[in-house]
Amino acid sequence: MLIPALDLINGEVVRLQQGDFARQTTFASDPLPIAEAYAAAGATWLHVVDLDGARDPQQRQIATLQRLAAKLPMKLQVGGGIRQRSDLEQLFDSGIQRVVIGSLAVKEPDLVAAWLEDFGSEAIVLSLDVSIAADGNAYVATHGWQETSELTLQQAIERFLPHGLRHVLCTDIAKDGMLGGYNLELYQRLKRDYPQLVIQASGGAAKLDDLRQLRAFGCDSAILGKALLTGKFTLEEAFACWQDA
Repeated sequence: MLIPALDLINGEVVRLQQGDFARQTTFASDPLPIAEAYAAAGATWLHVVDLDGARDPQQRQIATLQRLAAKLPMKLQVGGGIRQRSDLEQLFDSGIQRVVIGSLAVKEPDLVAAWLEDFGSEAIVLSLDVSIAADGNAYVATHGWQETSELTLQQAIERFLPHGLRHVLCTDIAKDGMLGGYNLELYQRLKRDYPQLVIQASGGAAKLDDLRQLRAFGCDSAILGKALLTGKFTLEEAFACWQDA
């Protein structure tokens, strides 16, 4: 599955380079026309990052999210600043199908494990953004990539497997927004070690061959953001490539 992505600040479509708010590019004042075009191209899911909510949960762009959920034929998975149970309930009540949880999974794993059991495996995506260290290990970063924990990617995943973890969105921070291709070794290792998980690869797609390589070893999904917004390829071309790979 290919999942187009939109990052939002104040209702506008933006992209940040490597999570840096000082390196922001604004692409559109309204996300709806772009999302509608993605739906017309065949997308069944839309990945939305609420960057306002990530910085301050009180500033979550609920009105924009509700509008997208009401007007789009796609299902939505939304992340950004999930801190407490009421955040999930608010999003689900707004028509969101899946909530993406990142930093909290490192800081309060027991809480997130309980949510997995309460809301179910299909309602939560675990977002693990990683930095690859000199020793080859992938360490999970938190707080908008401003901090790197001592928790490895493997440790993070295995913490939640007993609680029904199914969907994992993994981003190599060094690749995100740089249009330099995916960290293929990272996703190959994830699919080898955890075949039961649905892996969403994120960060780095620049050309169709990047998708072919990802699909070749059975990666389940790819998040497509900057490559679509900057016209590296169209979503229609991406679907054709993904299906042929």
